[in-house]
Amino acid sequence: MKLLTTFLTLTGLITGQSRAVPHGYGPPQKSSNSSFPSTNDLQFTIDGQTGYAAGSNSYWIGFLTNNADVDLVMNHLQESKLKILRVWGFNDVNSNPSDGSVWYQMHADGKSTINTGKDGLQRLDYVVSSAEKHSVKLIINFVNNWDDYGGMAAYVKAYGGDQTGWYTNAKIQQAYRTYIKTVVSRYQSSPAIFAWELANEPRCKGCDTSILYDWISKTSKYIKSLDSKHMVCIGDEGFGLDTGSDGSYPYTYAEGSDFEKNLAIPTIDFGTFHLYPSSWGTSNDWGNGWVTSHGAACAKAGKPCLFEEYGVTSNHCSVEKPWQQSALKTKGVAADLYWQYGDTLSTGKSPDDGHTIYYGTSDFQCLVTEHVKETGSS
Repeated sequence: MKLLTTFLTLTGLITGQSRAVPHGYGPPQKSSNSSFPSTNDLQFTIDGQTGYAAGSNSYWIGFLTNNADVDLVMNHLQESKLKILRVWGFNDVNSNPSDGSVWYQMHADGKSTINTGKDGLQRLDYVVSSAEKHSVKLIINFVNNWDDYGGMAAYVKAYGGDQTGWYTNAKIQQAYRTYIKTVVSRYQSSPAIFAWELANEPRCKGCDTSILYDWISKTSKYIKSLDSKHMVCIGDEGFGLDTGSDGSYPYTYAEGSDFEKNLAIPTIDFGTFHLYPSSWGTSNDWGNGWVTSHGAACAKAGKPCLFEEYGVTSNHCSVEKPWQQSALKTKGVAADLYWQYGDTLSTGKSPDDGHTIYYGTSDFQCLVTEHVKETGSS
């Protein structure tokens, strides 16, 4: 999801209640539960159970400074039987924030510095630790295609070039891999990790599809060399697909992506696709065909699909419910994560970009409580 700047300040959420930040907090230790999420034909197996899974997205949870807020969210996810939470594993800056806000990596003067301190990856450490305690599985993403929280643009600003060249710039890719290694090594023994994700919505507009394909192949192979136990996915929107195509823009290859070709890469465990009709110039009803087309492509490839992001800014229940129902009945679609989870924290409401579904609301009842029952989740 491409976020609007007005929703990104997280005022109070990332700077408030610093006393709650643990000093010297480190990566979670290996759990006695050695079961790692995996694929099983066209489904996922989580904690020994194979079947359809429901979940959500929370880009902001790793930037919270109050441990109690993290635990509150995880407890509500567990109570609601939302099994998967996708989080930002990146927070890139080009200068050290003067306001004490959380940052994970700084790109400046042609080099990158990874922040493993209490205002850095120790915040993500706590998210992983709390997820372990609440049986929530995390998808951790390594970089953003968009400028929010630094993204690829932060690398380009420090190392030169442009965003379409990000995927082939040797200095940028070295810094990116160094960051991947740091994050993966912290959590490679954790059963709370559902999958490592290459990027949020990677695009290469106007590029030959070989650019993204080569980058995905090499990067996923590298991650598997660091951690062969956890799954790896791309984080793409599902662009570039002939199966079920109606000729509309998302089905084309204009953004440099070939969904089926990328899905066939051996070190990619499952497919991902997103759905935002209002941003893509399509109708809400069009989304049902988008879901079934990707399910068919995944079934053909013999890998499950994750309906990873979807949302609208109004009429959430009436619009998004049919998409969920399409996903549930479509062979090849194994799970869905709505965008995005919302809750009431110690500092007030979590960020609302218009798509947010807050815990305990009527929309939550429709799209979470009722949906989870329909999945047969226990």
